[in-house]
Amino acid sequence: MKVKFELHYNTSYGEELYLLGSIASLGETHPERALKMNYVKDGIWSLNISIPKKFVSFSYTYLVKREGKVIRECEFSYSFNTLASVDKYFLTDRWIDTPLNKPFFSSAFTESFFSRKKMEDKDIKVTFDKNVLLSVNAPTVPPFCTLALLGEGEYLGNWDSHSAHRFDDSSYPVWTLLLDSTKLYSAQSFKLVMLNSQSGDVYKWEDGDNRKIFFSEILPARSCEVVHLEDFKDFTPSAKYAGTAIPVFALRSETSHGIGDFGDLNKFVDWVKLTGQSIIQILPINDTTMTHTWVDSYPYNANSIYALHPAYTDLNQLPLLTNPADQKYFDDLRQELNSLDMVDYERATDLKWNYLRKVFLQDGVNVLNSADYNEWFVQNEEWLKSYAAFSYLRDKYNTPVFSQWEKYRIYKSNEIEELVSADSEAYNEVKLYYYVQYQLHLQLKRVNRYAHENGVILKGDIPIGISRNSVEAWKEPYLFNMQSQAGAPPDDFSAEGQNWGFPTYNWEEMKKTDYQWWKNRFRKMADYFDAYRIDHLLGFFRIWEIPMDSVQGLLGHFNPALPYDRAELERFGFYLDDMRHLTPYIREHFLYDYFGEFVDEVKASYLKEVDYHVYTLQVHCDTQRKIEALLEGKNDDKYNRIRSGLYALCNEVLFVRDPKERDKFHPRISAQFTRSYQDLEFWLKDAFNRLYDEFFYNRHNDFWAAQAMEKLPPIIKSTNMLVCVEDLGMIPDCVPEVINRLQVLSLEIQRMPKDPKQKFALTNEYPYLSVSTTSTHDMSPVREWWTENAAMTQDYYNEILWKQDAAPQDCDAATAFLIVANHLKSPAMLTILPLQDWFAINEKVRRADASAERINVPAIPKHYWRYRMHLSIEKLLKESDFNSIVKHMVSESGR
Repeated sequence: MKVKFELHYNTSYGEELYLLGSIASLGETHPERALKMNYVKDGIWSLNISIPKKFVSFSYTYLVKREGKVIRECEFSYSFNTLASVDKYFLTDRWIDTPLNKPFFSSAFTESFFSRKKMEDKDIKVTFDKNVLLSVNAPTVPPFCTLALLGEGEYLGNWDSHSAHRFDDSSYPVWTLLLDSTKLYSAQSFKLVMLNSQSGDVYKWEDGDNRKIFFSEILPARSCEVVHLEDFKDFTPSAKYAGTAIPVFALRSETSHGIGDFGDLNKFVDWVKLTGQSIIQILPINDTTMTHTWVDSYPYNANSIYALHPAYTDLNQLPLLTNPADQKYFDDLRQELNSLDMVDYERATDLKWNYLRKVFLQDGVNVLNSADYNEWFVQNEEWLKSYAAFSYLRDKYNTPVFSQWEKYRIYKSNEIEELVSADSEAYNEVKLYYYVQYQLHLQLKRVNRYAHENGVILKGDIPIGISRNSVEAWKEPYLFNMQSQAGAPPDDFSAEGQNWGFPTYNWEEMKKTDYQWWKNRFRKMADYFDAYRIDHLLGFFRIWEIPMDSVQGLLGHFNPALPYDRAELERFGFYLDDMRHLTPYIREHFLYDYFGEFVDEVKASYLKEVDYHVYTLQVHCDTQRKIEALLEGKNDDKYNRIRSGLYALCNEVLFVRDPKERDKFHPRISAQFTRSYQDLEFWLKDAFNRLYDEFFYNRHNDFWAAQAMEKLPPIIKSTNMLVCVEDLGMIPDCVPEVINRLQVLSLEIQRMPKDPKQKFALTNEYPYLSVSTTSTHDMSPVREWWTENAAMTQDYYNEILWKQDAAPQDCDAATAFLIVANHLKSPAMLTILPLQDWFAINEKVRRADASAERINVPAIPKHYWRYRMHLSIEKLLKESDFNSIVKHMVSESGR
């Protein structure tokens, strides 16, 4: 068959257009094999080729190259399907960078919210001698509607909706309509509409002016002109959804084993559906096993970005043990652990592992010999083998610190292949990890399918960091800056900043493979999720990088950044004195404020006087890491104060020297709170304030926007999941612009307004492309927050809830109801509330102790993550009054 591709695209000097498709004759998706197009005139490029008739369908796109290198790629992938009795095709395409209403192209909509009944072999049966096939992107058409065309003239229905031509939705969100070109005339007016599929009445007209049909009126016989129309014009989509945020470990059912699992997640779908919700948002579910202690409960410190956590295995979906005594032991222990108010992480994970080992010995051979398992293994062996080897070596050497693994401290693929081979002494243990990961995969896929069947989606969480004791750090250390720590500058969560301890990313190295590491990570998530949250989006603009010798985050700096040189500082009127401004400023007059009654002991044991009332830290304690080690285990009031004071002295600098360009400098974050700043002459304070404001609020905007726009588009494009971002903290002005360009959903939290002039964000002003929530896992739930600051609560009660009297001491159900209702009624596409805040609206189901609802306290580096639902899912499903209230609130808000 003959196919002519034609595209209008205005190139710059030296640029050429190329065609790339999924079949061999179109380059088979390899950019270096793309076909060069011919320039015709007036921005028109074309290419005529012959394609074997056996290819009934394929996909293709367009590339722009300069000097043989791809410099731009069309965002949209076109689909081509042959028609019966047609030999010649004329494809009139248009360049699509970012589809209109991009979030609606995500699997959240195409596979769940707006999913349409799939029909096998739904080919267009009726063809004409001369055909025009219209193709249009229309992702916002709800399931009870169909897309149709009506316009002027008898053939187009004379604007009567009941005579409209209905499009085919086989390739939704792309719709197609085949018309007889002999009954059309060029420049004929028409419009696209959504019709109610049953009644045929117009549900919604597209926005904007009428369209015009333009096509080649002189078509040969047995031909088809394919015209890609501009997207359906739906400028104000109104689809909104509600959901619940709950960590998997916090789920509780009558059959749980002391910690939530994927079986419980499946049951939770029932409650979400029952209450009219559509989303379940969870925390990261990757394996965090490092020490086999409760410290591993922290879900953001995974040992693998691919492996799922064995603790989330639903043992009820595995075979019963053939030994009745063994089965009874586990049944009894299950009941004991499941009765606990909080997760006993160590005992629950031990139970899971002990059962998994026994059932593997009993049943593993059959599973590992199955065709389905072997197909899955081949698809996942790239990460699976290294994960299994890591897990085996972690336990063999009793540490996840791979630098202590003797022969295996440096990852060598040939040695790992030998370690996991069938004749290795480690193979029996290695096979166990394969078996467990396969079972986890099957169980989570079941949840995904069940959720789709019930109109519900799963929203996952992608942490910004990776553990320095992880498979990835061991296997691919060149992708990370192992001699640095990632964190966050000071914010509402922590006045000293946050130090996560993760290595930062070597973006230069990742760029060499077009960020393939990130693409693989996202694609694995897409096996299970239809939406995801990018943790700490700001890390793609710049990360807060902290020296290895720091415990807190105040001595960090942004990377990448544009530090000042001395000449620039002098232009601000600030003359840098290395001893005064770059080393800790320690003076007699403020030591008592830090150390109180222990000041003399501190001076004697930790400080050195170098001038009259001028001190430095002694060598054995001149960094926070040295201080941490020196005072380890000393946790009484005295040493807690000494430790805190010494940490603060380390932070008494005004500038941080750049680790790579040693004669360039970053102003220290929050330096205005230091004694070093307070003791400056007034003119130096003024100079410092000006350079500080320029550095943190203006200097980097374009630079950081360019960083994000280089990384994020190819990564996001790698899957069709709905993208949500956590854009909290110290937000540069460039961030909202990038979020808007990418059409990803921002995070909106009322008590963390993005407008510095606001005390509380206004829910009715949230952008449509956003996620509205009352709190996150890092924050106190609504009820606990209500009691933290009486003055703030009173302001909220008066200014946001419009109440004139004194605020109640505790957040009663009526008050919580108003807070939740405001969030549901916001314009945000998604409102996802923590389960604890849903419970808050009803006195009967809420927990008695509000403080027991907290999931994490970021200020505590080693927090025990052990929150559990206080009601089982089965009991929750029977709380008819509460469930009716939730369903009514969701429905009334239009979600």
